[in-house]
Amino acid sequence: MKQVEIESLIKGFLLFFLSMTTLISIIIYTNYTKDVKNLDIELLNQMRICSFDLKCKEFNINFANKDKEIYKLYKNNGTISAYFPILQSDNNLLAISLSKKNYQKKLNNIKKELLKESIPIIIITIILSIFFSFYTLSPLRKSLRVTEEFIKDILHDFNTPLASLRLNSSMLKREIGENKKITRIQSSIETILSLQENLKSYLFDYKVQQDKFELEAFIQKSVEAIEKSYPHIKYNIDIPNNIKIKTNPQAFKRVIDNLLSNASKYNKIDGKVDIKYKDNKLIIFDTGKGIKDTKQVFKRFYKEQDRGMGVGLHIVKKLCNELKIDIELESQIGIGSRFILNLAIASNSD
Repeated sequence: MKQVEIESLIKGFLLFFLSMTTLISIIIYTNYTKDVKNLDIELLNQMRICSFDLKCKEFNINFANKDKEIYKLYKNNGTISAYFPILQSDNNLLAISLSKKNYQKKLNNIKKELLKESIPIIIITIILSIFFSFYTLSPLRKSLRVTEEFIKDILHDFNTPLASLRLNSSMLKREIGENKKITRIQSSIETILSLQENLKSYLFDYKVQQDKFELEAFIQKSVEAIEKSYPHIKYNIDIPNNIKIKTNPQAFKRVIDNLLSNASKYNKIDGKVDIKYKDNKLIIFDTGKGIKDTKQVFKRFYKEQDRGMGVGLHIVKKLCNELKIDIELESQIGIGSRFILNLAIASNSD
């Protein structure tokens, strides 16, 4: 199940469950207040009977001044009491009360009964919420599957014309030599290929496919590929030869290629890109324009420049999450940006 499906499932479950739980809570509270009211009426009736024969061990009996309303239940600090007239007495009333402790016991019994009744209802609500979530998710899953299959077919059909374009542009360049127009065509072809790879990154799950490889040689290949397009940028690699990591090489390549592409594309003339490894962290620093909003930059379609589509860094973040690589960004306008990849898990894998 994809991340968007899991997120939709959880949100659907919470929406239905919390709505039903809120409704159930209101009903339970209403029943509780009703039961407490019935308890008070029952206690008042018992006290009234007690006022006739005084045979009631549960209640405390005393006398009070005749300044209280009779046949009415009073609640003072949790103690329940009522006052009744005494025959042939004009100055005193009979005070019958129930201690706070005993009254609380009766309230607790009401709560226990309501809780017993509520548990099966809550269990049924959870089951219904799960069923409701999967039911509402099914159209989304079906739509995603259809879209994915369509995109996969398009990506597959791209291969033939792109291969033909690359081959013919190379042959044409060989025939007439270096030419700016041919170079632009080849650059556009590489851009389309990069977009194709980004689309693949959305569709395929890389978490289970892992290989162990040498980091310095891996980075060197990516740098060699990109420096052809940016000859004015100086690339420095400072990675020990013995560093090996275990992760999905294809997904990791998309992360590195996107970061190097951005570091080069938005760099200044005669700028530099430094790639360094230290304490299980791969640091990519550029002397570019810098990023204003480092919190928004990983969101889909967010961009601060006219160039690009605003999906490159979003793909980087998505792939890092899949590969369990923490990514941090530090940036200053006019000075440059620093991307820090925490490779602790990948570096320490067997």
